[in-house]
Amino acid sequence: MKTSLKLELEEARRMAEAARRKAAEIGVAETVCICDEGGFPLVLERMDGGRITGPQIAWNKAFTAAGHKRSTHLFNTAPNGPALPGNEAYGIQLSFEGRFAAFVGGFPVVVDGQVIAGVGLSGGNGEQDTACGLAALAALAEALSGSGHEVLVQADIKR
Repeated sequence: MKTSLKLELEEARRMAEAARRKAAEIGVAETVCICDEGGFPLVLERMDGGRITGPQIAWNKAFTAAGHKRSTHLFNTAPNGPALPGNEAYGIQLSFEGRFAAFVGGFPVVVDGQVIAGVGLSGGNGEQDTACGLAALAALAEALSGSGHEVLVQADIKR
């Protein structure tokens, strides 16, 4: 039997707030989605001026990152990205009725080595989405500091 951790709403809200603060700092209108381990949104927010497509894209990225336990950009990172033409998962983005996101902006939330949630960003370029995602992960790490739990804060995550 394994004990599992659960991301709670207050922690998800803190993560989303940190992502929005970073987005405002770098001048981009992001949509942020923090989902649970099953890929269902706990927090989904579109900043003023954000694209109307942002909520679905951010959710798809968070869903993919949580469910497949890796940063979404790793699917298309050359030369061995599994979703690249000729590689084993080419076409995976068609899975789950097109909800599978195989591009930058989705990160699994890893606490004590367990994927417990996902974060997805949409609205900026890859560098901006990554910066906002890392801000969200760092906010969770700060919230849990002193609790004995370790949060993985990095762009390239594969579990």
